[in-house]
Amino acid sequence: MDYKALKELVRQGEGKRVEFKLKTNHPEKIVREVVAFANTDGGRLLIGIGDDRTIKGLKYVDEDEYLLTRAIEKYCSPGIEYSIDRIPVGEERDVLVFTVYPSKGRPHYVLQEAEHPRVNTTFIRKKYVPQKNTNQVRKAYVRVADKSIQASWEMREILRRKSDDRNVQFRYGEKERKLMQHLDQHQSVTVDVFATIANIPRNLASRTLVLLVLANVLEVHPDEVVDRFTVAGF
Repeated sequence: MDYKALKELVRQGEGKRVEFKLKTNHPEKIVREVVAFANTDGGRLLIGIGDDRTIKGLKYVDEDEYLLTRAIEKYCSPGIEYSIDRIPVGEERDVLVFTVYPSKGRPHYVLQEAEHPRVNTTFIRKKYVPQKNTNQVRKAYVRVADKSIQASWEMREILRRKSDDRNVQFRYGEKERKLMQHLDQHQSVTVDVFATIANIPRNLASRTLVLLVLANVLEVHPDEVVDRFTVAGF
């Protein structure tokens, strides 16, 4: 990518496959964007660009690149495929462009420290034995418009099972009939609404919706509040 292509990309603004960051402050948070790109359709992370689309560049580009690559290695699991370009934008200033490729090993997670660390313990013959600290949690993210949002269990399961490349089959029964009847009258459905109208446990409603997405009967629309499911093609 050259400076002319960079300017055009910046002019178009942030979106599903483009994210701007002015600096690499808090690189452990920036990796959320990297994970979201890998879990969705790939994208470019531009470091040195303001939210107002000003091309500021980075003065200490070696340091910024080091911090972010180390953060990707430390906090992303499993590993993510990406490439890095440096675009000179002024005297001793560069923009870093991280190109993240869509992954076949989805879902990818950001490893984060739990807010309240927990330590497993056990007792062997009344002797206290501390075990491995389990204060690290994993969170998956997906890209929706110009935001990276945390993926629900349903979204993570869809990402995981889509990579299996297996034909998905399901039985059209009473709960599916009630679901499609509801979708004939409403634009979308949530897991909780489906569980209520079909009078089934929530975990069964969740698994059924995932299966129907994998079978290309439904589409999932991730959201920060609650995912919604619609008939495919509508």
